Amino acid sequence: MQTYAAPARPIVDAMIAAAAAEPDRAVSFQGAPGANSHVAVIEAFPDALPLPCFSFDDALDAVKDGRAAHALIPIENSLHGRVADIHFLLPESGLVITAEHFLPIRHALMGVGARDEVVEAMSHPQALGQCRHWLRAHGIQPVNYPDTAGAAAIVAEMADPRVAALAPPGAAALYGLNLLGVDIADADHNMTRFVALARGSRPAVGAEAWMTTFVFAVKNVPAALYKAMGGFATNGVNMTKLESYQRGGSFAATEFFCDVEGKPGEPGFDRAMEELGFHAKWVRVLGTYAQARRRG
Repeated sequence: MQTYAAPARPIVDAMIAAAAAEPDRAVSFQGAPGANSHVAVIEAFPDALPLPCFSFDDALDAVKDGRAAHALIPIENSLHGRVADIHFLLPESGLVITAEHFLPIRHALMGVGARDEVVEAMSHPQALGQCRHWLRAHGIQPVNYPDTAGAAAIVAEMADPRVAALAPPGAAALYGLNLLGVDIADADHNMTRFVALARGSRPAVGAEAWMTTFVFAVKNVPAALYKAMGGFATNGVNMTKLESYQRGGSFAATEFFCDVEGKPGEPGFDRAMEELGFHAKWVRVLGTYAQARRRG
C-alpha cells in the first residue's frame, strides 16, 4: 500500500483498518480513495466498507483471501472500450460475477493553482483518453498514472501549479485541491460498467432480466465460431457482447468473452449453451446476475 502518494496513505490506512474489522462488509476496488471505482462501490453497496487496492490483482486477491466479501471491477467504458487485461483477470481469479453496476463518469481537472497555469494533466490512461480532445484544445499534455484519484493525491504532494490531475470531482476536497474544470469529457454518454465478484454464486431468482457472462475457445476448424454461435440465434437468445482475445502470443483469436441475456433453467438458454459446448473446445461460465440496465 506504500505505493500510494503520501496524502492518500492515512486515508487508505483508515479504510483498510475498518475493512479488516468487518471483512463481510468490505468491498475491494482498484485505485486510491476518491477514484471512480470508489464512487461505484458507494453507489452499488451503500452499506459497504470500501477497501482500496493498488491493482486489479490486489482487489481480486482481497476477495480470494477473505479480506473482502466482494470486489467491484470496471470491465468496459462507453467511450474507451474494454478495460485492459480484464478478460484474463476475471477467468483466472476463480471468482464469480454476482452483479453489475453502471456509473456515469464525471471528470474534473484539479490542482494547487489556477487553470491557466496548468501544462500537464496526470490520470489513468482511460480518463486521459476520454478527455483527449478537451486536453488538446487547452494545450495540456496528458501524463499516465495508475489511477485517477491517485493522480490527485500525487498532484497534492507535488504542489506544482503546472501539474494538475483528472479525477472524480470529490477527489479535490479529499486531497485539498482546487477544482479547475468539471464535466470535461469529450462526450456526454460517458459510462463505465462494473461487475461485482465474490467467492460463490447467488441463486438466480427474483429479477425480471438476467445476464450470463462466459468465456470459451472454439475448435480449430472452418466456421467454428459461426457454428458455436448458431444456437443462440436459433433459440432466440440475445447476445450483447462478443469479444475475441489472444493468449500466449499465438496471434490466433481463438478465445472469446461473451455476454448473453438469460440464465440457466430457461429452455432457450440451456439449448444454446448445450450447442455451444458441442462446437467449442471448452466453455466457462463466469456468472449469472440480474441486469442493472435493460438491454435493447
